[in-house]
Amino acid sequence: MRSSRSRVRAGLALAAALPLAAGALALGTPAALAAQAPQGPGPHDRQTLAGTQPLWATPSADRGTAAPAEGVTARVYLAGRDAKGLAAYARAVSDPASPSYGKYLTSRQAKERFGATKEQIAGVTGWLRSSGLKVTGTNDHYVSVTGDAAAAKKAFGTELHRYAKDGRTYHAPSAAASVPASLGGAVLTVVGLNDAPRLAKHRESLPGPSPVFRNAGPFSTYYGSNVNTSLPAAYGSHAPYAIKGYTGKQLRAAYGAKNFTGKGVTIAVTDAYASPTIAQDLQTYAKRNGDKSWRKGQFSQVLPGSWTHTGEKECDASGWYGEETLDLEAVHAVAPDAGVVYVAGASCQDDDLIDALHKIVDGRLADIVSNSWGDVEGNETPDVAAAYDQVFQTGAVEGIGFYFSSGDDGDNVARHGSKQVDTPANSPWVTSVGGTSLAVGKGDKYLWETGWGTHQADLSKDGLSWEGSAFTGGAGGGTSKIHQQPFYQRGVVPDALAKANGTTPMRVGPDIAAVADSSTGFLVGQTQTFPDGSSKYDEYRTGGTSLAAPVIAGVQALAQQARHGVPIGFANPALYDRYGTSAYHDVTDHPLGKGRGIGVVRVDYRNGVDAGDGLATSLRSFGSDSSLAAVPGYDDVTGVGTPGDSYVTSYVPGHRR
Repeated sequence: MRSSRSRVRAGLALAAALPLAAGALALGTPAALAAQAPQGPGPHDRQTLAGTQPLWATPSADRGTAAPAEGVTARVYLAGRDAKGLAAYARAVSDPASPSYGKYLTSRQAKERFGATKEQIAGVTGWLRSSGLKVTGTNDHYVSVTGDAAAAKKAFGTELHRYAKDGRTYHAPSAAASVPASLGGAVLTVVGLNDAPRLAKHRESLPGPSPVFRNAGPFSTYYGSNVNTSLPAAYGSHAPYAIKGYTGKQLRAAYGAKNFTGKGVTIAVTDAYASPTIAQDLQTYAKRNGDKSWRKGQFSQVLPGSWTHTGEKECDASGWYGEETLDLEAVHAVAPDAGVVYVAGASCQDDDLIDALHKIVDGRLADIVSNSWGDVEGNETPDVAAAYDQVFQTGAVEGIGFYFSSGDDGDNVARHGSKQVDTPANSPWVTSVGGTSLAVGKGDKYLWETGWGTHQADLSKDGLSWEGSAFTGGAGGGTSKIHQQPFYQRGVVPDALAKANGTTPMRVGPDIAAVADSSTGFLVGQTQTFPDGSSKYDEYRTGGTSLAAPVIAGVQALAQQARHGVPIGFANPALYDRYGTSAYHDVTDHPLGKGRGIGVVRVDYRNGVDAGDGLATSLRSFGSDSSLAAVPGYDDVTGVGTPGDSYVTSYVPGHRR
């Protein structure tokens, strides 16, 4: 999740990264992690599933062999008929320079051409059962199993050991897992051989609305409209109060919506869980803030049969309600005529979020998918990355584009201790959306943007100065340590970024950006729980790249409408094809001139609800994102830039950029 009220996705947060072999997940190469089987495999030949032993399973952390009866729960993901062909076709239909550009397959055609065969599913299922594992579920994507360590050793050719991690011990493979070569490459990877931790609690009910959050004010109605000259000056003038929260009308004007509304396009939003008040909240918000009312059938939900991991220490289900509300209200505000489908994960675990993505692809439920969740790359394992990439590639061949928020902690050093990007935004098969601080002026005029990187200085006790400068958040970005540079970034991303970690060019994010700074953020309306125990609708300003992702998803719906409804699909090749044109605002950290700082004044309730515990007044300064910088041209804060006045119309057939 990416917002000022974010929750970490637990499934990745408790995993560990493994370095990939060169090119293992590079764009245009097969997603399967299994090595190619030799011709004519013998009965004892095995295929290694690289990336299935976590990095933390080291000899120094080894506490001995797991008991043979220790329980194991895992998913064996299926590679399908032609993993290499899937990746190649996904690239071809997404590249404007390819003769196959835009020649998408239906979901049925994609399944028939690239999906697992009945024979593959039966073969994998039979092998797992013969190894002593119990098959608990089978579909076109994976076979889920339970059993014990002894059966897992027989199936996957590796012994499970106990390893110390974060003050506890977990079991994990002592070597990379493998499968019989006689399966003919049917297995993509196996997820779950380590248990750090993946226990599900079934049949849980969802909690009520999350605790209330409010902004205090005073506010500006547009950037610069309300200035208090009695407060200390900053950067040579008095800073205005922060806006109450931008609305759809202001964002549409800033990003060149013109008369396009997303008509005929469907946007999917994925998050964990589902707010029980979402339908009424969406209608109330639209009515109060000048958006089009939701027409009958415009909004739908696809929900799982049960929920898991709902506790606050696990996934905090009620905390996701605000994320869902932000995402849905933002896409409707930008693309008010687009159809919107909310597809919920049963929890914030990877398995459940992958299931939600599979539902979209299998049913071709949407053209555009907005995802405001993720974790740091250091917590990603290649087995999980392969499972995600297979979904993204299948979506690409069907003309579905996936958009992921790039993160809210800049280079992640301050919060996570090392410089790294976020995942799944790091995948070469998704559009990583970075963030900005946005100024929309009088008459909804676009004024400027900086890269999102905000520092806070508090008003001194005597009220005469601003004291301190603490980093409060910034757009995620940087250079992946896992994924090699995709073809669409060549010649655009500077070598200083692509080769930041060595001599091999690597994937750099983000790809594009939009407003994210919560001090120049979006007004959200949601049913919340008040201190007296009552639940009622209220509004607040929020941000994060959780905002940027649905905003870009909405803009892409406008662009698809401009394209006469033809799906844009996996957007990155087309995004980079427009690099350096008037389609983008080329965002820098100093839009008013070198060395000129910019900021706003915020007044917040100390308790987040009311003035009972007093008010906090601070100066929020823009354009300083940890070690990342928004500079002329491509950068690792805003990518190629933000949508300019001609971005949407650049998709009109025959339009010259």
